[in-house]
Amino acid sequence: MKRLTILAVAVTTLAITPVGSAHANTTTIQVKGGEFYFKLSTKTIAKPGKVTFVFKNVGHVIHDFKIAGKTTRLIPPGTTTRLLVTFKKKGHYPYSCTVLGHAAAGMRGVFTVR
Repeated sequence: MKRLTILAVAVTTLAITPVGSAHANTTTIQVKGGEFYFKLSTKTIAKPGKVTFVFKNVGHVIHDFKIAGKTTRLIPPGTTTRLLVTFKKKGHYPYSCTVLGHAAAGMRGVFTVR
């Protein structure tokens, strides 16, 4: 009986949650990372807000992506992960790979919020 009640609550919650509302005001930016670079689909957004960085490791070793105090997990070659960041104010936000030596080798840059 307890499982049935939990299922009923879950179904009711899903039924009243608008589809797509969680990410309705989110900008998505594609990020490719390899040895030893990042390529972002854009390095600038027009105003503060939520950004989902979709990071794909196109290299041959593990990498991650760090920006605004948030970091993805280390991901193996050929895999993709997401990082949701809320930028609350305008500014320049450095990004990098935290694997030892990767930022120094070129895996770094600056993202701008206008």
